[in-house]
Amino acid sequence: QVQLEESGGGLGQPGGSLRLSCAVFGNAAFIGDMAWYRRVRGNERELVASISSGGSMNYGDAVKGRFTISRDNAKKEVYLETNSLNPEATAVYYCYARVRRDGDPRSIDFWGRGTQVTVTS
Repeated sequence: QVQLEESGGGLGQPGGSLRLSCAVFGNAAFIGDMAWYRRVRGNERELVASISSGGSMNYGDAVKGRFTISRDNAKKEVYLETNSLNPEATAVYYCYARVRRDGDPRSIDFWGRGTQVTVTS
């Protein structure tokens, strides 16, 4: 099985930073696109940032210029540096990965359970 585990959420101050991490565990033979999404209570989940296996990045308009996504393919991890935080960044952040498992030719979407980020003074 494949599992994604987020860490690094918590309380942040306006103007401050938090670093989120997500590790992929299990029989992942190949990891394609990885991403961070977030959901504000009552709203739909929205894309924060994505990164391909080759390192191409894409950002949601709300975080461009402030957040940075990166990945370490050897460690099977993806990161999100959140800078210049504002209260609007308060949300549950979810890690996503498209994974091909050992012995299975299909690529399947996997999600983490989410980590809460709360920005407050």
